[in-house]
Amino acid sequence: MYQQSGLDHLPDGTRALAAIESPGDAVVELKAVGLNDSDICLRREEAGESSPSPEMLGADGAGIVIAVGSAVKNLKPGDAVCLYPCLGCGACEYCANDREFMCADMSGIAPCTKFVRLPAHNGFAVPAGFSLAQAAAFPTAFLTAWRMLVTIAELKPGQWILLVDIGSGVTTAALQLAKYLGARIIVTSKSEAKLAKAKNLGAEHGINRHNADFAKEVRHLTNKRGVDVVLDCVGGDGWVKSLASLAKGGRLVTSGAAAGAAPPTDLRRIFWNDLKVFGATLGSREEFRQVLSFLDVTGTQPIIDRVVPYDATALAEQRLAQDSVFGKVVLRIES
Repeated sequence: MYQQSGLDHLPDGTRALAAIESPGDAVVELKAVGLNDSDICLRREEAGESSPSPEMLGADGAGIVIAVGSAVKNLKPGDAVCLYPCLGCGACEYCANDREFMCADMSGIAPCTKFVRLPAHNGFAVPAGFSLAQAAAFPTAFLTAWRMLVTIAELKPGQWILLVDIGSGVTTAALQLAKYLGARIIVTSKSEAKLAKAKNLGAEHGINRHNADFAKEVRHLTNKRGVDVVLDCVGGDGWVKSLASLAKGGRLVTSGAAAGAAPPTDLRRIFWNDLKVFGATLGSREEFRQVLSFLDVTGTQPIIDRVVPYDATALAEQRLAQDSVFGKVVLRIES
């Protein structure tokens, strides 16, 4: 997603100056990279196998600015920054309206080097009190959750929300947002340990999907009404149950299809109950600023499953693929 300088063989200062191609460029030395499920899927597709790739992963990064172009005003060398994880073509209608995440030519998640060159307006100050590992853990997860719950679903205090398969970076971020917004939260998982962690973070109810029909349980917990919002990034056979969990006029938001992208759907349930189904990937730069403000004002910090040294990337991939992960896996890059 970020451009490689291709100058790793040069000393740091020389590399930084040589990598500046535009007056609006900045060069950042990454110190931490947050991993996402999509990183693992992409590497496996590229390799044509299920074994881990040795290349650096991650769309989420944080580090130290080491050089800036002559026109850059928002950053200076030495600044600690987290990175807005979208890079569009810069010329289409979406890029012109701060919707780079919808650009047809938006850079996909790609291997990146220790030093990255990117437009300086993609760099933002690390939230107060955050380590660089925490700064690399929140961008994709919180930006996606913010767009789904705040911008699109317009979740309100007192409303019910169902988070399907709690544990990913997005769902744990959504749990933290929903709790702060004053929503009543139900989570599902096949893991009792994850359900317990979610309750400690503010979930009101936890449903073990392995033992129960979660749609029926949701109806029971809400006095047959259903929930106002469902966040389902799983898809698959459970999609029908997610729709069945919604109250009339409810909203379902999704940003993934981990269990299958072509689930069965009864369209009659959607129009009879006036349901709304929304898709989302990432969000705008303005929404990213809103996330940063939220983190600063509330003191909220991302849930990190564990921080792993960069030279243990294969172990990090394996950890991310395990069903026991709760929160983000972050790679720490040593100097």
